[in-house]
Amino acid sequence: MKTFLAAGTALLAVTATPVAARQLTIDDVIALSRVSAPDVSGDGHWLVWQQRETDLDADTGHFDLWRLDLSARGAKPEKLVAETQVNETAPQVSRDGKTVYFQSDKGGDDAVWSVPVAGGTPTRLTDFKGGMGGFLVAPTGDKLLIYADRRIGAPSLELPMVKKDSRAGNGRTFDQLFVRHWASWYEGLRSQLFVLPLTAAGAKGNGIAIEHGLVGDTPSKPFGDGSEIAWGADGKTVYFALRKGDAKEPLSTNLDIYAAPADGSAAPVNLTEANLATDTIPSVSPDGKWLAYAAMKRAGYEADRQVLMLRDLATGQVRALTESWDRSIESIAWAPDGKNLIVTAEDTQENPIWSVDATSGKVTRLTGQGNVSAVVPTAKGLVYAMNSLTAPDDFWMLTGKTPVRLTSVNADKLAGIDMPSVTRFSFAGANNDKVWGYAVKPAGATGKVPLAYMVHGGPQGSSNNSWSYRWNPALFAGAGYGLVAVDFHGSTGYGQAFTDAIRNNWGGWPLEDLKAGLKAATERFGWLDGDNACALGASYGGYMMNWIEGNWPDRFKCIVQHDGVFDARAMAYETEELWFDEWEHGGHPYYEDPQAFEKWNPVNHVTAWKTPQLVITSEGDYRIPYTQGIAAFTALQRRDVPSRLVVFPGGSHWVQKPKESRQWYHEVLGWLGKWTGKAAQ
Repeated sequence: MKTFLAAGTALLAVTATPVAARQLTIDDVIALSRVSAPDVSGDGHWLVWQQRETDLDADTGHFDLWRLDLSARGAKPEKLVAETQVNETAPQVSRDGKTVYFQSDKGGDDAVWSVPVAGGTPTRLTDFKGGMGGFLVAPTGDKLLIYADRRIGAPSLELPMVKKDSRAGNGRTFDQLFVRHWASWYEGLRSQLFVLPLTAAGAKGNGIAIEHGLVGDTPSKPFGDGSEIAWGADGKTVYFALRKGDAKEPLSTNLDIYAAPADGSAAPVNLTEANLATDTIPSVSPDGKWLAYAAMKRAGYEADRQVLMLRDLATGQVRALTESWDRSIESIAWAPDGKNLIVTAEDTQENPIWSVDATSGKVTRLTGQGNVSAVVPTAKGLVYAMNSLTAPDDFWMLTGKTPVRLTSVNADKLAGIDMPSVTRFSFAGANNDKVWGYAVKPAGATGKVPLAYMVHGGPQGSSNNSWSYRWNPALFAGAGYGLVAVDFHGSTGYGQAFTDAIRNNWGGWPLEDLKAGLKAATERFGWLDGDNACALGASYGGYMMNWIEGNWPDRFKCIVQHDGVFDARAMAYETEELWFDEWEHGGHPYYEDPQAFEKWNPVNHVTAWKTPQLVITSEGDYRIPYTQGIAAFTALQRRDVPSRLVVFPGGSHWVQKPKESRQWYHEVLGWLGKWTGKAAQ
């Protein structure tokens, strides 16, 4: 971590105007520019990306397109397309490097536009109605693939004429699950694929559907994106991942990869039908001979190890390229020469870039510490976005062994802010396994500081070396707290057995790890005031807060519980993705094995609850419905435990709007300050 932080500090010292040192606040974080969706021209000349700026008054974000000339020493980022009150996103550079295709909501509905990479006047290419989710330009440059929500079986993007009955009610009716998913009620629409011809005159018309007979969402919902779709090298075939949208969908993690002719002349062919678990993120080799993708083995398990697979598109032969490597593939891209695949995969609180030899499967780590959020291989090297616990995303380039920083997008906004220091530590946890954690020390702290013990969600996730716009450890340190986080059993980046260990064990080994981790941290770091500590967490971390209330009730001054499970029985019947809850408790529905759910059910230990708790939830959270939060608050109130409830209208499983984020931190830091005796900033 020191290497990358030192590089970032040096750059900031050169580019930013020195000001008096101060601590990081939520207003600083909200104001940061956010870079994402990078693409690079084939000749390595131009880097193009989307950049988000916060409009606090409108309580939203605004997106523009930026570019950087990689061929000019000392070049500075400059805006490419930035029209007021218009969002320009998802840039894709043409094969010849002359044109940038992008998505814009100018005029209302999203459409595909283009602009010369050297700059100029944007041109609208599509004219269909009803908007879209995203697009991919064929490598041959003559076709445009659109994914958009349309009625099941829609033959094209054209919207059907719907005659409204003024006498009809507005009640929703359903005959199968899902009835709602993540933060939306099911309205009879599916994300489907359509192809339009792309010419010098644009991509006019409504195109043709290519998923004949399939019912499902491509990309998958709620988190799927364009990485689940790939063009064949010759532009004649589209490869995509899809989970069938039938009555079994809430129980299924069986995404399959299909191949469909881009002209819609035949039905798609399922290439992975034999595997009943997830197959996803297809990527075609530059010569068009190989299809790489990631595959899980166990049906119904969303956090199984993703192995890099390679399919010979001529013979259909498939081999597992990384079967012997105990890490899970998160992204796939081919090197331009087709000899290696460039992937990302978590490893011990980091998310680096790896190279996988396409012949032998040999894995080589290419980057050190830091969280790589996107990578684009070019003939001149790898261009990637990377962040850390103390730095938001910026772009870097790797041509040899030493990375070169390309941007410092937030240098002026972060100038003069003293970032905290981060120290990793390990200890013997449950089962005597080695468990990792980190401690974040406020900059300039003298003497002991109150402790914030943060528990990550997932539960198959990690408190890794990454920047967050929701639960940001640097922000807690900026408010004067020493933050400690532990990657308990169930966390990712330590091998699949460690991740699997939380199944049927939600309140067991993870709690042992948390107890041992807190003890190890307070013994090692003398600046932590272990007797003045609060615990906090969301999702599974919120569950753990409710579990701690009844099973570790005398340790903390206060608790912050966000979107946590309170009653496992109600959760089993209220949540939407049933595969998750049932897998985690042994693979059966509640009525077949109630004891598996009740064993770790927080509601069974309410009589021991005594720690002051702040409960936060959102009305639009359908993963862990807000009724779970209200029930926890009711239990606290009935037991006369000091408590406070914050309910965000709408929203989802996360707090996403800028003003709600400010309120969230005000509430959380205020609660911590009230019970630790530290005034909240």
